[in-house]
Amino acid sequence: MSAAPASFAALFAPYTLRSVTIPNRVWMAPMCQYSAEAFGPNAGVAHEWHFAHYAARAVGGTGLIIQEATAVSPEGRISPYDLGIWNDAQVEALRPITAFVKAQGAVPGIQIGHAGRKASTERPWKGGRWVGPEAHGWLPSAPSAVPFHEGDPVPHELTVDEIREITGQFAAAAERALAAGYEVVEIHGAHGYLIGQFLSPDSNKRTDEYGGSFENRTRFPLEVVDAVRAVWPAELPLFFRISATDWLDGEGWTADETVRLAGLLLEHGVDLLDVSTGGLSPHAKVPVGPGYQVPFAARVKGETGLPVAAVGLITDPEQAEKILANGEADAVLLGRELLRDPYWARRAAAELGGELRTPTQYHRAW
Repeated sequence: MSAAPASFAALFAPYTLRSVTIPNRVWMAPMCQYSAEAFGPNAGVAHEWHFAHYAARAVGGTGLIIQEATAVSPEGRISPYDLGIWNDAQVEALRPITAFVKAQGAVPGIQIGHAGRKASTERPWKGGRWVGPEAHGWLPSAPSAVPFHEGDPVPHELTVDEIREITGQFAAAAERALAAGYEVVEIHGAHGYLIGQFLSPDSNKRTDEYGGSFENRTRFPLEVVDAVRAVWPAELPLFFRISATDWLDGEGWTADETVRLAGLLLEHGVDLLDVSTGGLSPHAKVPVGPGYQVPFAARVKGETGLPVAAVGLITDPEQAEKILANGEADAVLLGRELLRDPYWARRAAAELGGELRTPTQYHRAW
């Protein structure tokens, strides 16, 4: 792993994981756009919106762009309008995006995931609740027959064979991600989606080898990591996104368990933990505030040595610089702030004295 040169702001020092050098520590968090077609031959296929969205952040100087949660199967989509990576047509549509991102000097990453019981929902601006077949929806699957919201349909409880099939879908998605040109894969284990549902005793009520003890609840996540690592090239980094706590007063997944799992993920070939929180239960009380999730990332880094990225209401360049300078994280992930300002990295570089590659076409402005 690379260290920040003294002559640069820490935020604009390059960072190397395996063979990939990311030009700075301003990284884009995966954020669903809910903008793909919902059904037919183009279901889950990226189009002009996705190209323009990611291209703008690459031109804006973002070092690593992690594409929104991209489903490993049709049933794994959060909404019918999510991107997918379960077929070759989807791969072909993603290649122009990764090629353009690389041409700007940024690194293209992709988050692969399965929504579990939180699947088949309407787009957030239309309420975000479960939708049925009349709106291109389906019955979700989950570790246990426990719905996310009261009034949602009871999800199908996965059999052991179905769990293993989904593990294979994650591996196949990683292979397609490589074919599409991505250099970082992130496994989505956060925000109450399928992997997080297995981790949390609040949603995982199984009594077989996938439920109950910490070892059993982490079995499926570690099997997914092993399956992906087996097909993802050894020279390319693998990330894992975690919700460090469910914010359920000890009744769900906890920070202590996150630290314990982080050590195992390191042993299983994960290169960086993307540390978020929450999303498992609509009843959680989350104390949202500037940098509220950073202490969880700092604890993982301090107690396990696994590199971490911090996320959550990081909006100000000085705030981001301080997180890195204090050693609380190895990079910062910006979400909504990059929706508001695709050129955030350039503004931060001007404020902090960092250096960024500028497209030749824009040199006259800098």
